[in-house]
Amino acid sequence: MKRHGLHRVHPWVVLLVLALVWGGGSLAQAAWEPTKPIEFVIPAGTGGGADQMACLIAGITEKHKLSPRPIIVVNKAGGAGAEGFLHVKGKKGDAHTIIITLSNLFTTPLHTGVPFNWKDLTPISRMALDRFILWVNAETPYKTAKEYIAAVKERSGGDRMKMGGTGSAQEDQIITIQVEQALGLKFTYVPFKGGGEVCVNLVGKHVDSTVNNPIECASNWKAGRVRPLAVFDPERIPDPDWKDIPTVKEALGLDIQYNMLRGIFGPPEMPKEAVDWYVAFLKKVYDTPEFKKYLSDGALKPAFLTGADYVKWVEGAEQLHKDLMVKGGLLKK
Repeated sequence: MKRHGLHRVHPWVVLLVLALVWGGGSLAQAAWEPTKPIEFVIPAGTGGGADQMACLIAGITEKHKLSPRPIIVVNKAGGAGAEGFLHVKGKKGDAHTIIITLSNLFTTPLHTGVPFNWKDLTPISRMALDRFILWVNAETPYKTAKEYIAAVKERSGGDRMKMGGTGSAQEDQIITIQVEQALGLKFTYVPFKGGGEVCVNLVGKHVDSTVNNPIECASNWKAGRVRPLAVFDPERIPDPDWKDIPTVKEALGLDIQYNMLRGIFGPPEMPKEAVDWYVAFLKKVYDTPEFKKYLSDGALKPAFLTGADYVKWVEGAEQLHKDLMVKGGLLKK
């Protein structure tokens, strides 16, 4: 009798199929991970908020062994960060380069016309949002924002008060112009390469005030060298060390609020498997006690975000900066 549909299968075929199944399972489990040191680009100077966060991430990575390869931090601050952005833009498809961004991600191309846009990069994650504070030197007589602004108005002619900030036509100058327009006064704006340098110059009395991020002046504040007068946010900072600083609405009646991106991007066309690894890696960093303490100590808003939600947020932030720069006369003509 004939048996239909039954055929003898050679043992070698069975072994081959099993090998493929087992091998496939191994390949699926062997997800991508770095095979050489990771270049972490900072498009700003040393000592500022971006530099501090990048160095902290590198340190946490080493301490907790979160990456099989080390993170090498590199500052490329030239051209208000254009040097760093163009460097990463030129590394198409590179899985071993990432960049930390601040608002110069938007302001630098809008102001200078440099051939770069955030869409040239690969969004990975938002790590936090950073606030801004109006600071003066602690040796000055100004105890409140009203007292300082009154002095600024008196000197809005030729001998103007100097406002220090990071870069030209970046977030610090945008906030300064908003204050000028709202209160009808004028500062002489003095740009520096990074927030750390800005605060050092405030301590040294080379400028009269700054609108630094909290973390950039925190150590000098605790040392009694600088004084915070108001925070540019709708609510007071909830962290214990900062909660007594009034909002700019409370201090001056101004509805000026501004939060800055602390985000991570990769080069154009970064492989998806690499993006997935960095997202998981950065979430591990974000969840460490050290990073949580850093956010609290530096008065940063916890704001981890990835994927389509991150892209949507960045799109909205780009439009916001364009609107603010149009109003401030900072767009490239």
